[in-house]
Amino acid sequence: MPHFSRLTDIITCSLTDMLRSAENPRQLLQEVLAEMQEGLAACQRNVRSSTANHQRLEREIQDCLSQIEDWRNRARQALQNGSESSARQALQRKAEIEALVEGLRPELEAAASTCQNLIRIRNALDARFAEALRCMEELTGTSLHLTADNSVEAALAPAITRRNDALEAELEALRRELGN
Repeated sequence: MPHFSRLTDIITCSLTDMLRSAENPRQLLQEVLAEMQEGLAACQRNVRSSTANHQRLEREIQDCLSQIEDWRNRARQALQNGSESSARQALQRKAEIEALVEGLRPELEAAASTCQNLIRIRNALDARFAEALRCMEELTGTSLHLTADNSVEAALAPAITRRNDALEAELEALRRELGN
């Protein structure tokens, strides 16, 4: 039986309350960890897709900006060659591409916002997953180690790497602040 219907349910859940009311806390945690693992995998796919969409829009806008400059140069060249109608056509193409860029910019902003939001959700899921693993360690009395053959622990590896990178960056900032 699923314990969560949405990713936000994982983030907002109270593991303590869930464990307190469970008949078999260890089994509940195993189920919860499996669901969290699925949620993390789905969220990570969404982050990758969103990031790719954002990058595609950035490239498309850059390509359009290059085309705008190219059409401006064509118009300039046409005028220098005495062809006002060709210059007018080039400026018309330039205006069309400028309109396209104006339509793409809000899409780029929305894609950036979506990507940032998904990354925040992924980080919150990472934290909740780590909390659930700590609860499992407390229940079992054993320390969970990352191994290639343990899917729950292997799924945590990217989260641990992200968290460790963030911790190292914060530690370095504190060192600079203290002058060390």
